[in-house]
Amino acid sequence: MKLSAVLLICIVHISGMGSARAQSGTQDVSKYPVRPVRTLVPLPAGGSMDVIVRNLSARLTEAFGQTFVVDNRPGAGSLIALDILSSSAPDGQTLMGVGGTSVVYPLMYKSRYDIVRDFAPVAQLTVHGYVLVIHPLLPVKSVAEFVQYLKVNPDKVNFGSSGIGSPLHLSGEMFKLATGTRMTHVPYKGTAAAYTDLLSGQVQSSFPTIVSSNTHIRSGRLRALAVTTDKRVSALPGVPTFDEAGVKGLIMVNWYGLIAPLKTSPAIISRLVIEINKAMRSPEMIKSLIADGAEAATGSSVELATHIKAENERWARVVQAVGLKVN
Repeated sequence: MKLSAVLLICIVHISGMGSARAQSGTQDVSKYPVRPVRTLVPLPAGGSMDVIVRNLSARLTEAFGQTFVVDNRPGAGSLIALDILSSSAPDGQTLMGVGGTSVVYPLMYKSRYDIVRDFAPVAQLTVHGYVLVIHPLLPVKSVAEFVQYLKVNPDKVNFGSSGIGSPLHLSGEMFKLATGTRMTHVPYKGTAAAYTDLLSGQVQSSFPTIVSSNTHIRSGRLRALAVTTDKRVSALPGVPTFDEAGVKGLIMVNWYGLIAPLKTSPAIISRLVIEINKAMRSPEMIKSLIADGAEAATGSSVELATHIKAENERWARVVQAVGLKVN
């Protein structure tokens, strides 16, 4: 065989290997990421997920030497962001933040996605609780006084949430069940919109995350009555748990994590997990989270998948308990 023919065969063989490698999704992890990484947040800017993902993105930018850009795509119970992620290449260049809302939505509406089945879990970021807050003009200063006020004024107090079926909404519904009271639910398109009316007094109460409400509580623009965690949080040391306030069993804890397109290289996910865990364990991040009433929750992609499955079962029980209709 002539030398030229041998060279040609070798070139075709090498080219075929490269093509097969590209088709199989194998990537040179040492070069990841090759351009800025887009992190979708399925909620409006200003909410607790947005704040935490932006803080993490700044640290990942330093770690990888490529910018991690936050792209807020709220709406349709995370479906808009999930559509974008689903159609993105499985190269680690597009990620998405998820939390309780992303799990609850498929339980209430027809959804074409299953978070674990249709995407690649990356890592859990945080766990955090909610807090019952009221506008200071409401003449109550404790959970007991609030319950009494609601019983004297049924359906006359509004509670705002970031949307129907959101954890904020379900927290309010669970409170009503636990106390035998009646309030009017006012859903908004995201936490930021809900805060506008809450701070102005158009809506009198809400169950936001401690992370997003802490600044307003410290400034006196909102009054905190109780937290939904099983113990007091250092960010609000003077605020009792619902158990301490006399409302038993009202424990609601949320979480945030990151997912990637299905078939994303396990090597890329592993590298992301390592850097995410480093960032979440950093003294600066831990201090920031604790100050806002949250805790870091580091771990593997397998642990996140297990956690999401457990959350699916937990929220399914809550949806059934409050009697929300599933479309």
